[in-house]
Amino acid sequence: MGRDDGAGRQITVGTADDSETPILHIDMDAFFASVELLTRPELRGLPVIIGNRDGRSVVTSATYEARRFGVGAAMPVSKALRLCPQAVVVPPNYAAYAHYSSEVMRLFSDVTPLVEQLSIDEAFLDVSGARRLLGSPSEIGSLLRRRIEHETGLTCSVGVAASKFVAKMASTRAKPDGLLVVPRADTLAFLHPLPIRTLWGVGPSTEESLRRLGLATIGDIADVPIGALRSAVGNAGAAKLQQLARGLDPRSVETTRIEKSIGHEVTFHDDVTDIDRLRVELLRLADKVAVRLRERGWVARTIGLKVRWSDFTTLSRSHTLPEATSVGRRLHEEAVALLEGLRPLRPVRLIGIRAEHLAPVGDGALLWDPDEDWREAENSVDAVRRKFGSAALAPASLLRESKGGAAGPRTGSFPDD
Repeated sequence: MGRDDGAGRQITVGTADDSETPILHIDMDAFFASVELLTRPELRGLPVIIGNRDGRSVVTSATYEARRFGVGAAMPVSKALRLCPQAVVVPPNYAAYAHYSSEVMRLFSDVTPLVEQLSIDEAFLDVSGARRLLGSPSEIGSLLRRRIEHETGLTCSVGVAASKFVAKMASTRAKPDGLLVVPRADTLAFLHPLPIRTLWGVGPSTEESLRRLGLATIGDIADVPIGALRSAVGNAGAAKLQQLARGLDPRSVETTRIEKSIGHEVTFHDDVTDIDRLRVELLRLADKVAVRLRERGWVARTIGLKVRWSDFTTLSRSHTLPEATSVGRRLHEEAVALLEGLRPLRPVRLIGIRAEHLAPVGDGALLWDPDEDWREAENSVDAVRRKFGSAALAPASLLRESKGGAAGPRTGSFPDD
């Protein structure tokens, strides 16, 4: 199956039985940092942090030399520099990352049309149909590693397995710059010794609940009575975790991906305690989310609020609507209601809105349309913006520039999606 190479990686050396392992998970190594090193070769071998020193920037990526000091993604840059004061901080260049991402994904598509891109730097591939022309799955994985390095100068890690879940686990074990094949017959031997925190869906709180049951490894989760597991993580969570722990993952590689959520958030330069200021920011964010929903032809059934206090404690709250919507005013009202439920208000560092449980417009008849008037108004605003630009119209309350500024907003799906 693979061996520990002495550097903390588990990799395949020589041949392995990949006859029933058509799924590849390919993950670029420290992608953003590695792209920056292409034009800054003098920084190779040094601890490098991608982020900004100013304001409240967080670590976007870091080289493995920096990670050895405990530096990790989403960590405040100020904390990262306390852990690794000798680190070099490089500002992010998202245009370069997008360029190299498209090059890598093009190489994947040269091998198979069955590519499921998970993020800017990772994807699942089903190479079942490529065997006749390109060889076995492990040979295809090795081929892609060589082509990526030759054509881009970047390295990646590859997991080869019978299922998506195990392939992703394998690529993680092979990092950095390695390949690990997990034969179908060895799936449980690979999974069961691993700590429970490596299992999909096990965050810090879930891990704590499982450890209270005396569970330490994935094998423990596979063997524990389902009733005990339900008491810790609920019915749905227990069934999902035990299936994965037993190596059961029937999902196929999906070439079309529906967004699970659409969100926007903003990090403030200075902590905010003024509820009116927060309401205005929520209106701004709700408007952005609603525009993206309408552009994609989606409506959202659930509205989520994310708040991070000044001490970095982060809370998420959500509410499911009786009728799905893409109206910014409705998103704003629901988010403000969720915010009011968090009183007493503490100093706020970050706030965000998330639209979840997305469905195509018209997917199910409305019993009533409580947002009809606002929907017509916002559709009219969309038409004006398309003709004259996105800044042509905005809610009146947003025309008054709020004091204090913001270091953002950061756009896109929330990190926990």
